[in-house]
Amino acid sequence: MNWATHEVTNQVPDLVDYNLYDSDQALRQGVAREGGGAHDASLLAYGAKLGEAASFALACDANNDKPQLEQFDRRGCRVDRVHFHPAWGHFMRQAFRQGMHCSAWEDNQMRPSSFSGVADFAAGGQVARAAAYLMHGQVEAGSLCPITMTSAAIPVLCNEPWFDTIAPRLFSRDYDDRDMPLAGKTSMMIGMGMTEKQGGSDLRSNTTQARPEGAGGRGQPYGLVGHKWFFSSPTSDAHLVLARAEEGFSCFYVPRWLDDGHRNAICLQRLKNKLGNASNASAEVEFQNATGWLVGEPGRGIATLVEMASFTRLDCVLGSAALQRQALVQALHHARHRKAFGELLINQPLMQSVLVDLALESEAATILALRLARTLDAVRGPSASRWHEDQAPRHQRSQTIGDGADSPSGTHNPAGIFAATPLDQAFVRILTPAAKFWVCKRGIEMAAECMEVLGGNGYIEEGPLARLYRETPVNSIWEGSGNVMCLDVLRAMEREPELADALLSWLRPQCLDDALLRQSVNDLRALCETKGASRQRVARRIAQDLVLLTQAALLRAHVPQAVADAFVSTRFGRAGRVFGVIGTPLEAETILGRAFNTL
Repeated sequence: MNWATHEVTNQVPDLVDYNLYDSDQALRQGVAREGGGAHDASLLAYGAKLGEAASFALACDANNDKPQLEQFDRRGCRVDRVHFHPAWGHFMRQAFRQGMHCSAWEDNQMRPSSFSGVADFAAGGQVARAAAYLMHGQVEAGSLCPITMTSAAIPVLCNEPWFDTIAPRLFSRDYDDRDMPLAGKTSMMIGMGMTEKQGGSDLRSNTTQARPEGAGGRGQPYGLVGHKWFFSSPTSDAHLVLARAEEGFSCFYVPRWLDDGHRNAICLQRLKNKLGNASNASAEVEFQNATGWLVGEPGRGIATLVEMASFTRLDCVLGSAALQRQALVQALHHARHRKAFGELLINQPLMQSVLVDLALESEAATILALRLARTLDAVRGPSASRWHEDQAPRHQRSQTIGDGADSPSGTHNPAGIFAATPLDQAFVRILTPAAKFWVCKRGIEMAAECMEVLGGNGYIEEGPLARLYRETPVNSIWEGSGNVMCLDVLRAMEREPELADALLSWLRPQCLDDALLRQSVNDLRALCETKGASRQRVARRIAQDLVLLTQAALLRAHVPQAVADAFVSTRFGRAGRVFGVIGTPLEAETILGRAFNTL
């Protein structure tokens, strides 16, 4: 007689040792289509490395063992060190080797002539970086934060005459986490400090003061006194910080160490205890007469830093697309191995409806994110990165990224920064904040639905879904919350109507042959013509419809018809916003086979 209580059966093996790139048709085809095909071999190798069992195990370690702050050493000296689990360094080294912190800007035009340590730029750099970012974020998302800010700082700092002195370290592929003066390091990272406790997105309420240590002006040292409420990646070698100078809010380059070998007067007060993003340290800091050098023109600090944020918003889209993708493949893997009521979940009609809907959401997010990245590839260069905001018409200049009804524009005219076609500009200026709103919101819902596919096995901390679920809300919050993004969409359309016209004129012919899409684009145009408070009330609807129509147009142009038709029928027909509420039979086998195939 067998006295064992039970035999373990019908449990799903861990999803490990697969290639994140090769198993993702939407990603691989999108990279080739959007101009990043020259990077295919590199991305294939990175996808294999990230998919190893060891990578997933290290990601768990990095998030379970959170960063710890050491303010003082045993002698009582202030040190403000942050200690990370070794797994954090593993993912940072991988990201640096892949070049995600700098590769978008590696061309002969941006790179200073005195620095020859970077290979010549290959076409599709932004697209290839986006693909690597999207894969990395599926395994360990916290390490993307310092990567994002460092990359976004480069087009801001390259305008400064002293950029050559830091460029070799910014473009280095050798991750150097030593806490020491920059002169002795092989690479560097740059963070950003804007948010204060009393203001949040309303930067006009910031109180940090900056006083010149001499004559003042661009490139000159100032003393900073004040605080920042969220200071992510506090151990970065420098931060771009917003402070109020005599001329108005200005941007300052604030190093962690000074050239004389002393620490700058930046005191870490505590680390944030966050819902997710646990591997990444975020701090509260005080500046106690810290030294910073003025970046850009005096009084143009908000414009300078929001230029940086305009790049990081795309990374929020990519980060959410990454979390959607990993949640989807975990759900599909589970459904292909788990039986219920005598049948595999993947073969049961209602579960198929849910999984098909999830697959459509993920592919739509990926195709849009890669198109946005291609737009940056197409329009960047010296005329883009070195464009000065004071060349813009006065009515296009911003003073805040606040979400109040009377706040000016949240972004200082990226359409001016990217001197490209009106449609290219519209993708950057209008669709990027709209996508940041919509894709990040949908990521939260999608992670919850995928968790439900796994049932109780998805809700426990030992599995991957709990961490993915906790990670998703941060992309909606960072770089401007949903309302900030939607109001930014409205402002761009109001202040630059030619961009709105270019986008709607591009969408309309894509939709004429489908009744659902034709009605939706007509409804969108009517919404865009509303005025005043009524228009603000429908700002989220406008942003949502812009994204959905663009996703539909891209899918119809580039993916199998079964996928595109399913997206249109579920997003514009009578289907609900809950995943799986599908009114008509769909080609489940075709769509799910395309979504994830590890064979």
